[in-house]
Amino acid sequence: MLSLRSLATRPLRRLQTRAISSNHVAHAAHAEPGSYHVVDRDVDANDPDTNVAVEDYRGMTAHDILKETGTARTDNKLRHFTVNFGPQHPAAHGVLRMILELNGEEILRTDPHIGLLHRGTEKLIEYKTYIQALPYFDRLDYVSMMTNELCYSLAVEKLLNIEVPARAKWIRTLFGELTRILNHLMAILTHAMDVGALTPFLWGFEEREKLMEFYERVSGARMHTAYVRPGGVAFDLPHGLLNDIFMWATQFGSRVDEIEEVVTGNRIWKERTVGVGVVSAADARSYGFSGVMARGSGIAWDLRKVQGYDSYDEVEFDVPVGKNGDCYDRYLCRVQEMRESLHIVSQCLNKIPGGAIKVDDHKLVPPPRASMKESMESLIHHFKIFSEGYSVPPGETYSAIEAPKGEMAVYLVSDGSNRPYRCAIRAPGFAHLAGADFMMRHHFLADAVAIIGTMDLVFGEVDR
Repeated sequence: MLSLRSLATRPLRRLQTRAISSNHVAHAAHAEPGSYHVVDRDVDANDPDTNVAVEDYRGMTAHDILKETGTARTDNKLRHFTVNFGPQHPAAHGVLRMILELNGEEILRTDPHIGLLHRGTEKLIEYKTYIQALPYFDRLDYVSMMTNELCYSLAVEKLLNIEVPARAKWIRTLFGELTRILNHLMAILTHAMDVGALTPFLWGFEEREKLMEFYERVSGARMHTAYVRPGGVAFDLPHGLLNDIFMWATQFGSRVDEIEEVVTGNRIWKERTVGVGVVSAADARSYGFSGVMARGSGIAWDLRKVQGYDSYDEVEFDVPVGKNGDCYDRYLCRVQEMRESLHIVSQCLNKIPGGAIKVDDHKLVPPPRASMKESMESLIHHFKIFSEGYSVPPGETYSAIEAPKGEMAVYLVSDGSNRPYRCAIRAPGFAHLAGADFMMRHHFLADAVAIIGTMDLVFGEVDR
């Protein structure tokens, strides 16, 4: 259910009367038209000559309301003022700092400041071997770990010109979609909590806990798994894991229904998201939006369909696309994408083949642990891979995938040594944050929270 916390964060619906000044504006957040009226402290409310006329400005932007009310702002000679939003604000989703220029509650300009989580990842990778660089990608978008690893692994595999075994491709596809559900649960639930819906957050995190247990069982780690590696995956699936994933998948659809029952048709949720943060298809292309931020504006673009990598060309799924490009459409896209990911997971469970999980080249992937106890050659291969790494032929490649937040890509350059010469990372959140100014312009201050939530930002990848 939506809590009373939303009363404090909803945009103000201003009620203008002939008898009031701009310093006494009604907060008619949950009022029906005509149920509230505001009278200046110097005016007698019982005086029939006051003739208070109440108008309802529901559904209008802050800019439209200020134009409608006329000279209230100019008479008082209020100047624009700036507000620091974040990085401590709970709705900043990490270390986002924005300098907002306001006219009352109307946002005139948004200036995002980034870099508080900058760790020099791209430069650090240049000093690591190709296998040592992999864990850095877990720590970029630390909500969608395995998709980050996949993007880097595909780039290295292109330079090495190797083909991953079929079983490894299906395992990657399976966990890629589980990761997408993990991400969208976090995005939807934190977005709803910022607006005031607390209950779905608790329900959804129970499901996220189950998914992170699958992570732990397959890799030994709940978050930074380093599971998807160049040449395949680190370990084969443990006994019984596929059955447990199937049992989880049979009930997850009803969990999504429960979240939708509380949120999707809720009046407060719609008022906070419908018509807020509208992005046209042309603007989405201009700013380089991708993923849900682009599909919510009506752009049918999904790299899983356009250039199917791993086993995506062997599964069937639909790509949900919005119409209006607002926060509500993007929310609906994420909900439907979870259902489509569940459909892909079911196909992976039925189609995953047996066989090897790594390429058969022990100069690129470590040999099995058992063979190291019997073969000196295997022990030497293992030692060389993790101490010196392997040399990659000279060349450059660009590898892009459909990560849960959008198009994530790695531009990798090799000079023939065992370390990358250059590794440039394209993070989708960086492009989305660049559009914060035009998305928030002429909205209320409280709408900034809803717009930040719909961007689905993680500053590990934005700042890098």
